[in-house]
Amino acid sequence: MRILLVEDTTDVGEAISLRLQKIGHFVDWQTDGAVAAEILGFTHYDLIILDVMLPGMNGFEILKHIRVNGILCPVLILTARSEVEDRVGALDIGADDYLVKPFDFRELEARVRVLLRRKNGEATNLITCGDLVLDRQSRSVTLEKKEIQLKRREIAILELLLSRPGRLFSKNELMDHLYGFDEEVNSNAVELYISRLRKKIEGARVRIITQRGIGYQIVADDDS
Repeated sequence: MRILLVEDTTDVGEAISLRLQKIGHFVDWQTDGAVAAEILGFTHYDLIILDVMLPGMNGFEILKHIRVNGILCPVLILTARSEVEDRVGALDIGADDYLVKPFDFRELEARVRVLLRRKNGEATNLITCGDLVLDRQSRSVTLEKKEIQLKRREIAILELLLSRPGRLFSKNELMDHLYGFDEEVNSNAVELYISRLRKKIEGARVRIITQRGIGYQIVADDDS
């Protein structure tokens, strides 16, 4: 999934970015609150991780700004401020969760998983379609209980498709989830990853369908 991290402490930002990228997410990291607020005006994210004390615009101001503008993306607040009033205030203006620094990265990862599950209306880390199962925690995919070896971007596309079986995702939507701002975008990458995925899940009771000129969707055979 694509995550916006807004954190101005270099070592913390680097550590979070690397940790989330290692488990398969794509992270855009910004250190300036005003720049982050501007980016959120034209870029869709699956999750925002937001520090409070930021240059340009603080985290609470960003949170108020995006909620006023109808951006419903889940927001996880990160801060060293542990007072109850701060936590209550953040939740009341639209935060979905609150994590106090310093924190254990395992807890951060777990909270990220919970917010992504909640966003998609899922109760567990397992996403199932037909006989295909994706485990968000282990970043593994199994077909009839046998693990399929997928690369990071292949899992990212499959996770997005499985999060909404039957929904059509445009090529641009998929590309937005595959690349951050600093990455070079290959216009043929989506077709390549979809082709690889089809080969790797061949024999499953699900199919990735191309609606030419519109996008891609995944459907279980009994739903098609």
